Amino acid sequence: MTLVQCRCMETIIILTAVLQGLAISLGVGSSTLAIVNFFVAIADGKIDEIERKMMGVVYVVLRIAMVAILATTLLLIAMSYQTGISVSQGAQLTILAVLFINAVLMTKHLMPSKYGPSIQAGSWYALSIVSSLAAMEIIEYTYTLFAIVYVIWLVLVTIIVNGVMAWLRPR
Repeated sequence: MTLVQCRCMETIIILTAVLQGLAISLGVGSSTLAIVNFFVAIADGKIDEIERKMMGVVYVVLRIAMVAILATTLLLIAMSYQTGISVSQGAQLTILAVLFINAVLMTKHLMPSKYGPSIQAGSWYALSIVSSLAAMEIIEYTYTLFAIVYVIWLVLVTIIVNGVMAWLRPR
């Protein structure tokens, strides 16, 4: 590989990583808005048309972020195929799979609102944390440790989200 090819590949990797970071930020921010909008919408016991419309816009932004993250993650993995998939890349792929599966189940109304929103919110924040750890080159963890912490995190977020929902619901 020539020096020019090397620099070109390095530039593509950097740009892809930056786009991935922007997409994750967009997803985390949109997820935060989605859960807050959901809380506000259920507080009066019904989701009116304006609330539904605003939540719909946020969900479109979330889907754009998810597709951008998937594309950039797969591109980064493809560009580093010689070294194999790292633990953080495996963790990111797992979280992305959970995000996509949960989004589909929520869209088809197969995932109860008791779990769906908290899985989405918790997964977005987990993805942000995992990518931040990878960017800081803190990769001294195993996939098993990641999986255990991720499940505990999702349970904790589910307890918090359901607690807030119970507190907000009209008495």
